[in-house]
Amino acid sequence: MKLNVESFNLDHRDVSAPYIRVADVKRLGEGAVLTKYDVRFCQPNREHLEMDAVHSIEHMFAEFSRNHAPNVVDFSPMGCQTGFYLMLAGEPDVPATAALVETTFRDILAATAVPAANEVQCGWGAHHSLKGAQDAVTAMLAKRSAWEQVMAPGAPSADDAGARLAPETAASENATGASGVGEGAAS
Repeated sequence: MKLNVESFNLDHRDVSAPYIRVADVKRLGEGAVLTKYDVRFCQPNREHLEMDAVHSIEHMFAEFSRNHAPNVVDFSPMGCQTGFYLMLAGEPDVPATAALVETTFRDILAATAVPAANEVQCGWGAHHSLKGAQDAVTAMLAKRSAWEQVMAPGAPSADDAGARLAPETAASENATGASGVGEGAAS
């Protein structure tokens, strides 16, 4: 049985961070479209970002990206601290989104302070690291050419309906008699 959260159905052992991928597309009424991107900095289950760096990247990306794109809806950290979700209004466009991410990361590198890192504008204003954020962004930019390559060599394609399920999902499908992703699973 597929789980409701898209990333819970992705076998995190098959990806190769850093990358940017379409995680979900919501088609709303009257032609409105929201696209959620997985902006992954770190290899899942092997490394993670420090929380003060995550907090600072969140503030700076949320502020600076809107200088370049009016369709930015949200930029939120993943609880696993390996990346962020970027929500944009509009149809999926990974190359344009990667360009926005790169431009915004360059703004972060040029920053001399984290915007709204104070008790008035932030729920934990003292918990920031400009240096940690800039170090993480520098590492991500160093692998810019690989951002659109999501799956590790030899892993199923991210677009392949036969991609491996997470172990819990596969066990659940095996118990219910479903034979795999796309077969017997509700869409």
